[in-house]
Amino acid sequence: MPFKARQFYNRRSKTPNTQPKRDWSDYNKKMKMRGDITIWLSFDVIEQWHVADRNYDGNGAPNLYSDMAIMTVHEIRQVFKLPLRQCEGFVNGLFKMMGIDLRSPSFSTLSKRLKTLGLKQPVYRLAHRNGCDIKMIAIDSSGLKCYGQDEWVREKYGEISEKRNWRKIHVSVDQYNIIQTSTLTIRKTHDASVVNELIAPMPNKVKQVTADTAYDSNNVYNLFDKQFSHIDIVIPPRCNAVDEKQNHWMRNRNLREIKIYGRMKWQDNRDYGKRNQAERAIGRYKRILGNRLHSREFTRQRQEAIIGCSILNKMTCISLGKDRSKF
Repeated sequence: MPFKARQFYNRRSKTPNTQPKRDWSDYNKKMKMRGDITIWLSFDVIEQWHVADRNYDGNGAPNLYSDMAIMTVHEIRQVFKLPLRQCEGFVNGLFKMMGIDLRSPSFSTLSKRLKTLGLKQPVYRLAHRNGCDIKMIAIDSSGLKCYGQDEWVREKYGEISEKRNWRKIHVSVDQYNIIQTSTLTIRKTHDASVVNELIAPMPNKVKQVTADTAYDSNNVYNLFDKQFSHIDIVIPPRCNAVDEKQNHWMRNRNLREIKIYGRMKWQDNRDYGKRNQAERAIGRYKRILGNRLHSREFTRQRQEAIIGCSILNKMTCISLGKDRSKF
């Protein structure tokens, strides 16, 4: 977070650490559970692997595999970072070891059906114990690589192909480290322009929203104030921000408190450190699933990013010891 290093080197006295000590034994067990390669398929997935009622409408053969089957195979593909053909063989081998008379969709079916899944938000986002009891959300964004040449080509030749591009993933994370909403945009999309899409599915009982300086605008403040009741908006103002009458009153409040107490004291008073929830979620995405997208078409890339956030939510719930039936 900004200004942390300056505070660390300029502070004169140490403050007592009032945070409770972490149970490292329990923490290590949870981290090991995330790396367990055991694959568990529920009976619901097995029973719904194929479409129950296939209706022939004259537009070609109907779908044999359900959307759940397509999404399940893509989840396995992203976790193990497999190309489509290898993923098909991996799932077929898994069914063979389990003694289940099922087949994986072909690699071409997986590619085509990914575009038609129509996922709007991450699945399993309400899998924690308290359901919709969301008290805080943190919003952030980061870049994901697309297919094409890597950084070495740019280092060597100075230019990269037009096909080499980046996408920007935007996430909102609650106090349980669950990614509630996410969206994928082109790299030139401004962070503030997707705030309405991120907060629209949220309940109005959220008490605090935290974001970085990129979201410091009156439009964003008004969107938060309209969507949530009794919300505390914690966004550090820009360096050239001015206390003006036309500003949202919370934006002026943040400006005045920073002027009186200083930026570091304001961050402590307003719990600005909770923004780290979103940063850690993006960090988990890149460490576990990789920092690049597999798909080449933008619609498929958006579905792939949503499935990736769903995978992280499922892993978070498993590591916290939640009941799998809530997924």
